[in-house]
Amino acid sequence: MRTMHLRTHSLTIVLLTGLAFMLSTCGTNRYAKTNRVYQKQLKTLTKQMREPLPYATPRLITTYDSMGMPVVSEDPGATEERSSWVGAIHFNLRKPNYVIIHHTAQDSLQQTLRTFTVPHAQVSSHYVIGRDGEVYQMLNDYVRGWHAGSGKWGSVTDLNSVSLGIELDNNGSEPFSEAQIHSLLHVLDTLKKKYNIPTANFIGHSDIAPTRKVDPSALFPWKRLAEHGFGYWPGDSLAVPPEHFNPVDALRIIGYDTSNLDAAIRAFKLHFIQHEVNAILTEDDICVLYNLYLNY
Repeated sequence: MRTMHLRTHSLTIVLLTGLAFMLSTCGTNRYAKTNRVYQKQLKTLTKQMREPLPYATPRLITTYDSMGMPVVSEDPGATEERSSWVGAIHFNLRKPNYVIIHHTAQDSLQQTLRTFTVPHAQVSSHYVIGRDGEVYQMLNDYVRGWHAGSGKWGSVTDLNSVSLGIELDNNGSEPFSEAQIHSLLHVLDTLKKKYNIPTANFIGHSDIAPTRKVDPSALFPWKRLAEHGFGYWPGDSLAVPPEHFNPVDALRIIGYDTSNLDAAIRAFKLHFIQHEVNAILTEDDICVLYNLYLNY
């Protein structure tokens, strides 16, 4: 009897231990592994910034003569103090100057979080905002995210290097929830104040990549954002454009890449007209465009 009791007791301990392990596994952060990858990559970047530049201890001193020809002379006595590397003392981190808003075009928040944490996706964003208003910061603001891709706005052709990306959990055919927009407005207000981002520089993915992107959709409340100081809106009372007004020039001045004019017009209408999104500018569309142009 005593032996049976001991066996039963041992079996109970094994079962409880297994249950405790399962519970601890369930409570583990499912993104702990990718968070470690993030920290490792951040550590690598920090290490690269701390490495001395190639000319910190030069073996050769190179200069140019009056004809622009290189003159190289040996300087065996060169030391770090006498090198051509002189560290300036006034600098800081590069700061973002644009905010680009996206919709995820995926089925759930968890699907998007997973997309940004798997190696083969090769895409990321600084913030993700769920339908319930939950906000996930996925990258440090000073880190260059991979959200904009190929695109152009004004003279800027590398938007990833100067922008923050915000993804809204939305499949592209549904309205954006109130909780989500409230959270977005709060995040935008924080970013605008922190980095002094100009009002005009809150734009959509479709604005910078009109030939390949349509996010955020025509259901996105750009007017509401403009009322809070994030982007411009034409207003209710519209001035009539003069006879010499050139719509193509206006699109270009606002920031659109007009090398594909039809795509630029569609992107403009997706953002500012939000109905009959096509490549045709009606008289009303031109009137809206003119009043926006006055802001720029």
